[in-house]
Amino acid sequence: MAIVHSVFFNLKHPAGSEEENQFFQKSVKILTPIPGVHHFLVMKQTSPKCSYNYGFSMVFHSDKDYQSYNDHPDHGSYVQDIWLNEVAEFQEIDYVAHSAYSPALPYGEAK
Repeated sequence: MAIVHSVFFNLKHPAGSEEENQFFQKSVKILTPIPGVHHFLVMKQTSPKCSYNYGFSMVFHSDKDYQSYNDHPDHGSYVQDIWLNEVAEFQEIDYVAHSAYSPALPYGEAK
């Protein structure tokens, strides 16, 4: 079953700054080519109900793909060299569709 991996966060950089722009460019360049990553999204918060300003979301078609992503050396380097240095706070959420209540699974196969 597809796993949706999402992380919501605030950056240490000022909104609209060149550093913010570079963070997003580096993130897309490094994370999207990692095998198993699908439907990568960079999101910006629009609701005052949430304190996080940005989000990344991506889909993995299997737990094996998700684990391979987590173990991939480019992901590990990204976390150590970029994420930990540029992100002020975050919340990570990983989930699958609750098939009993999701008649149309958004990312493919129902298993």
